[in-house]
Amino acid sequence: MRELLFAAADIWMIAIGFTCGIKFIRKYSNWLIGLEWIIMATSGSNFLVYGITKAGTDSPMYHFAFFLDAFSRSIGFTVILVLGLLVVTHRYKPTRTVEVGAFALAAVLGFLLSEFATEIGTSGKVFFLVMALGVSAFFVYYGQRLWALGERTHAVWVWVATVLNVVVASIYDFWHIPGDDADHTLFYILALFTWGLAMLAVYRSYVVFDAHNRAADAFRGAAPAVVDGVKNA
Repeated sequence: MRELLFAAADIWMIAIGFTCGIKFIRKYSNWLIGLEWIIMATSGSNFLVYGITKAGTDSPMYHFAFFLDAFSRSIGFTVILVLGLLVVTHRYKPTRTVEVGAFALAAVLGFLLSEFATEIGTSGKVFFLVMALGVSAFFVYYGQRLWALGERTHAVWVWVATVLNVVVASIYDFWHIPGDDADHTLFYILALFTWGLAMLAVYRSYVVFDAHNRAADAFRGAAPAVVDGVKNA
């Protein structure tokens, strides 16, 4: 039963990651979030195959999974995600240099934090937790912005995903769920469901936030000019 729930949670995250990631790129040209969602979906796909085939720790899939996990937990699902959301919250327009640089930094840190995890030890685990709490704080702010726009349902879903993300990040490297097995199946069921929910909540809220921005731009563009206190019709 646990294996089925694990597979269902993983497939859920994979489907959302690929679907919403492609939409982010095609509809909004947001390569930051779009590529990160696709990377997370790729990580989930690799993790699913790894779990089904029961490959060992000497498998290339294991090392690839470890790298992608460190990639997203360090910079991908944190800094890159925030930069992508600033596009709608602050009308930020990232340059190609910023986009490439962010992913390059994530790749470097992902490699170092995965290949030298033993040597880095607790410091690396604390770093992951701090980054997760940082992006969660931004999610709280992001939800407040949605609430102010009148998009309260989307705000609530963002906050729900935020709470779950804090729970997952807090127990990831520091606490073993009672009754869980050696492969941490229960934990990964919760984590994969949470990440999928967060990706979906971000995409759906981004859509309405972008729509509000476009409507505001159209209103300002259509508003009659005022010269010396007299409107020009």
